[in-house]
Amino acid sequence: MEHVGPILAAAPVTLGVTAACLAVGALLGMVLLSGRRSRSWVVRTLSRMVIDVLRGIPPIVFLFIVFFGIGSGAIRLAPFEAALIGLGLISAAHLAEIYRGSLLAVNRGQFEASQALGLGRTTTYVRVIGPQAMRVAIPGMVTWAISLLKDSALVSTIGVAEIMSVANQDARASGSSLTPFIVAALIYIALGTPLAFLSRCLERRLGVTGGR
Repeated sequence: MEHVGPILAAAPVTLGVTAACLAVGALLGMVLLSGRRSRSWVVRTLSRMVIDVLRGIPPIVFLFIVFFGIGSGAIRLAPFEAALIGLGLISAAHLAEIYRGSLLAVNRGQFEASQALGLGRTTTYVRVIGPQAMRVAIPGMVTWAISLLKDSALVSTIGVAEIMSVANQDARASGSSLTPFIVAALIYIALGTPLAFLSRCLERRLGVTGGR
């Protein structure tokens, strides 16, 4: 039981990293989505390239690039700041694709009806298309949140004192090579299970796509 307290005390840091990166990704994902749907082919191409690159780089490699590369130069980044930038940008790329898929699920007739009513592009997306698309996107966003919660363990490699980092320190200090990591795994399960349950509930409640 002596391992539980210190590791459990790091759970708020893990949740903070996850929530902050998810929030950054949710906002920047909208920007990337706007770029993907821009009338300019240059903007569309650049947005798609950014998304493909960010989705193709392993998170731990990107964290090292941000922290040991960018963050060690003229701009100094604290471990939490580097984690926020690294996982936030990766989240943005994945969430942009979730948003795009949810827009594609909206019945094309909704766009045509908005045009027939004389609604502008902004009004169409904010008042008509957006609410229907978000209904489809929310379960996918919750699923990504679960993945991000697990990926948050990677920020221990750049010095963020979250669950995995504290478990590793505890294992070295106590000489117990297994118990602290079992405790960490159980805490991750305890944190992720409610999100998994929420995702399944949302899939059942919001499972009707906008295309029906």
